[in-house]
Amino acid sequence: MHIGLIGGIGPAATEFYYRGLVKAHTKLGKRMELTIVHADTREMISNLENGCAKKQATIFEKFVDRLRAAGAGAVAVTSLGGHFCIKELEAISSLPVINAIPILDNYFGNMEIKRVGLLGTRMVMESKLYGGISSVETMGPKEGDLDVVHKNYIDIALSGVVTESQIDFFKETARKLCEEQGADVVALAGTDLFVAFEKIQSEHIVVDCAEIHIEAITEVSISS
Repeated sequence: MHIGLIGGIGPAATEFYYRGLVKAHTKLGKRMELTIVHADTREMISNLENGCAKKQATIFEKFVDRLRAAGAGAVAVTSLGGHFCIKELEAISSLPVINAIPILDNYFGNMEIKRVGLLGTRMVMESKLYGGISSVETMGPKEGDLDVVHKNYIDIALSGVVTESQIDFFKETARKLCEEQGADVVALAGTDLFVAFEKIQSEHIVVDCAEIHIEAITEVSISS
């Protein structure tokens, strides 16, 4: 199936999805049909922080229509932060949406764990990934760290690069989630966090949610 991606939110995350999909299709020996459209990171972050889910869904709807015109049969948003309006988008989308949230809920439920620590935007952490994870208990960092995680994540999403101090901060935050708050795994619920964690050697289990989403997109892609 021809897959459409809503990208650009941020650019590093889009590249991560693209490289992951290319790698998966190459491994399977399957041809990939893919079109990517570019959304505006700052616009999406502004709507996220102001709680404008319907407004952002309407913006995404136009991109879905463009992808449909290009031949796509299903679409995905290449940002877990961008999933803040995923229910609103599903309600108006002219194509099926490959929603990462139920995919992650099923994945965590099959891990035979009890608690997942979330790292991502403030809304991702406070909503426990938009209220869509019911198979396990989820938690964000303690209040003192939550705002700092959000700020650093947004900075990385906008720039696509990570500083040494940000790497150290996220490593320590992951440690606290596991050793002080009792998380069994740390979930990177902010796609751009791979920029930091690819440079982190952690003693704890770290799950990159974008990779799980990429696997599901690949399954849809090769299904027909």
